[in-house]
Amino acid sequence: MTRLVGDLEVAEDAVQEACAAAVAQWPAAGFPASPRAWLVGVARHKALDHLRREAARQAKEVAATAELGPGRADTAPGVADEATDDDQLGLIFMCCHPALSLAAQTALTLRSICGLRTAEIAAAFLVPEPTMAQRLVRAKRKITQAGIAMRMPPAADVPARLAAVLRVIFLVFTEGHMATSGQALVRDELCDRALRLARELTRLLPGQPEVTGLLALILLTDARRSARVGAAGEPVQLADQDRGRWDRAMIDEGRTLVETALAAGAPGPYQLRAAIAACHGDAASADDTDWRQIVALYDELLRYEPTPVVAANRAAAVAMADGPAEGLRLLRDLAADEALASWPPLHVAIAELHRQRGDASAALSAYQAALELGVPEAQRTFIRHRMRGLKS
Repeated sequence: MTRLVGDLEVAEDAVQEACAAAVAQWPAAGFPASPRAWLVGVARHKALDHLRREAARQAKEVAATAELGPGRADTAPGVADEATDDDQLGLIFMCCHPALSLAAQTALTLRSICGLRTAEIAAAFLVPEPTMAQRLVRAKRKITQAGIAMRMPPAADVPARLAAVLRVIFLVFTEGHMATSGQALVRDELCDRALRLARELTRLLPGQPEVTGLLALILLTDARRSARVGAAGEPVQLADQDRGRWDRAMIDEGRTLVETALAAGAPGPYQLRAAIAACHGDAASADDTDWRQIVALYDELLRYEPTPVVAANRAAAVAMADGPAEGLRLLRDLAADEALASWPPLHVAIAELHRQRGDASAALSAYQAALELGVPEAQRTFIRHRMRGLKS
């Protein structure tokens, strides 16, 4: 609808109204032969009604009416199948236009591509929900006022947006791989969507090492999906996963891709993350993992992304290579950072290392800190299970 109407905000409202109409009508009238075509048609009419009411936007109404006129009827061939990965990539490139700030690019993509609620995005950015709602509205209006089109940009403009596009596709996958809300740990539809988008981007931009690296990273990480969740929906730690359930075909494909990318001699953060994931994929067990190689890769990654989160992941790898005491020392230093101290996974990592050392009291305290900071329900279940085990 954004592509057809040319206005993200109008399209979003129109689709929501169409979905509401479907919820009201379909139970009584029955499902239409093509639900997508029905939704597209109703949303189109809702959008046109809105444009007609906007007298100040008469020129846009004329353009939209011509674009969405009789030749694009509800049952027109292909309408039901028009929304493709090209459309989603076009939407991502639109949201990642340099005219928007990096924060706005990320928030808008999480809203438009992931479908996250404004409250969820606000929590991720550590800002009040009304503040995030205003940012999203301003970003959508800036896209409209600047006339930013929802399509792949010309080749000359791709480099300026590529880093942001890679980041948001990775964020889509991250939200699917470790959901920040809801009952489930994994959101399968987001993992699948991110993988499709990464494949499509690789097809459109062959030979780009970081694009190839992102696809390799998603493949190597997603290969573990079926082993990451227990029978009750609880998270299964990497060391405890049944590696026989890992998808070896995805691991093999990802390993080949990351080797190809690194051979180009232009390493970047996605290639390095993929190389770390490949180390896990190559190990027959947690004990067989080359943790020193992983630490070395994190050292290199820190040159590109000197963030507390990367440093925390490196500390966890150091704990596996040199023992939990050294990992705890590094994590305690990181906890002095005020922003990172409010990140629940840091406290979970600290608790796990105290647990390995047999310090139940310190582990319980760190687990409780993570719960108080707020974690998704699946993680909450895991933490409570760990705490019950320590108390007993």
